[in-house]
Amino acid sequence: MKHSAPWGKDAVAAAGQLACVLEASAEKPGNITPSHDFHDTAYEDMLRSAIAVGPELARAGRQGVGETVLGVVRASRRAGGPNTNLGIALLLAPIARAALDPRLAPQPLRDRLRSVLGALTLDDASAAYAAIRLARPGGLAEAVEHDVRAEPTIDLGEAMAQAAHRDRVASEYGTGHAVTFELGAPALRRALDDGLGTRDAIVQLHLELLAVLPDTLIVRKRGAAAAAEVTAQAAL
Repeated sequence: MKHSAPWGKDAVAAAGQLACVLEASAEKPGNITPSHDFHDTAYEDMLRSAIAVGPELARAGRQGVGETVLGVVRASRRAGGPNTNLGIALLLAPIARAALDPRLAPQPLRDRLRSVLGALTLDDASAAYAAIRLARPGGLAEAVEHDVRAEPTIDLGEAMAQAAHRDRVASEYGTGHAVTFELGAPALRRALDDGLGTRDAIVQLHLELLAVLPDTLIVRKRGAAAAAEVTAQAAL
């Protein structure tokens, strides 16, 4: 049965682009920012990739989550940027699908999201694996225990469950994006309500999350002790 999607595709596309631009533009310590490039990735790369996200998210309601993830990674590469959007794509693709799929019952967004995450398929895994191979990330590919170089034999939800203990993005799939909805969104709203500008509020959100959730990328690259030290510093 088809229902009216509560959000329009143009609104979802614009929201995704704006979120990516603002996130990249906030001066978050340890990240690419307007004043801090990495040796292989510049702030301008983040902006190009942010704009590329929009059209792919607009299509999320009529295609699988994995296909949207792959579309975002491909669009980012066409825009001339390196891997900047894989994690963002994995987080946003199910949310965009939840917002736009007319087959979902008219429920709050998170309930719709749980329906999307509970219906992930082998095809979703195949497309997501292709995106990971194309992006060649230094983090998530190492966290996924099921070898992304081979065609998957499990659905995307199961693959993310295998990686959940080593990757924060993957862990969101098994909890209905608990960090996003229960920690991230309320923290951002508090910061904005306290009078912070949007970019400063994003920095505050970044530090609040880091203070309670060790960065799994730091764990993989530098070890648990280094991640714990960063978490302790963020809590000061």
